[in-house]
Amino acid sequence: MSTTLPTLTTKDLTTDQEVRWCPGCGDYSILAQMKKALTTVGVPREKIVFISGIGCSSRFPYYMNTYGFHTIHGRAPTFATGLRLANPDLQVWVVTGDGDGLSIGGNHLIHALRRNMDIKVLLFNNEIYGLTKGQYSPSSRIGTMSKTSPGGSFETPISPLTIALASEATFVARTIDVDVQHLVSTLQKAAAHKGSAFVEIYQNCVIFNDEVYKYATDKAIKADNVLYLEHGKPMIFGKDKNKGIRLNGLKPEVVTLGHDCQIDDLLTHDAHAEDPTLAYLLSRFKYQPRQPNSFPEPVGVFRSVIKPTYEELLHERLQAAVDKNKGPGRIEDLFKAEDVWTVS
Repeated sequence: MSTTLPTLTTKDLTTDQEVRWCPGCGDYSILAQMKKALTTVGVPREKIVFISGIGCSSRFPYYMNTYGFHTIHGRAPTFATGLRLANPDLQVWVVTGDGDGLSIGGNHLIHALRRNMDIKVLLFNNEIYGLTKGQYSPSSRIGTMSKTSPGGSFETPISPLTIALASEATFVARTIDVDVQHLVSTLQKAAAHKGSAFVEIYQNCVIFNDEVYKYATDKAIKADNVLYLEHGKPMIFGKDKNKGIRLNGLKPEVVTLGHDCQIDDLLTHDAHAEDPTLAYLLSRFKYQPRQPNSFPEPVGVFRSVIKPTYEELLHERLQAAVDKNKGPGRIEDLFKAEDVWTVS
């Protein structure tokens, strides 16, 4: 009998549900590239599940012809944790947004990542609340004009990647909705990773926060504003590939090749470093318009390391208990164990 898995097509992964996002929404591209990515990972449909919370992105499970759960606000990582523990054969994807995942769901996200649960979290970041009609979100940048900040937001925004790295996620990446080849590649890498994978996707909300990422998507200017990270390669960017990142002590700086330095002086990306300090430093880079020598915003894999997963460690602990007690035990014995009193 052949053990070769059937080859999936994008048609196999398409449901009969009408896709209902606003025309021009970046979610359409993410959905299309997700289907492309899953045709290459060698996992059958019945072993794939998408779990979402509440928000525009949370309609995602309806449009993937796999298993799926549309859960409650911010709790998708919690459902995903339970599902992975109950059925570790499943490939579990969490689809969330900057509101759902970073506000009410922030604590659940942090703990799923720090435990190194083998789940893949996709955070669609449009820096606005879309489903509830345009309030500023935890990731909205200072000055964002919205229904809840008519004078411009003055709150310090959250950096999703910084949060993921501080939570010790073992795979952390960023990509962009309309950069389709890079998006597919990043999703494939997340799918292949064993452990907590976190992918921030810059996603355009055409209705409430249109062109917030124009500096990173406009072909005329993006080369000077985006740094594509490649493991083991120097950090070079710019339309003419003549700009780079150098460390001056502990301080990164933008330099010009042939003028300020040579290529050997540039910082080399190490996505596999056990210490996440470099990845954390890169997560702080923010493009500043009209500022000379502004840092580019990195996209790609910031960190990819292998550590024991929560599921593996839990299984080892349970097996050790079974071995110690020479069997799986009985729940009746547990009820009658220590700290039990008889009340007459």
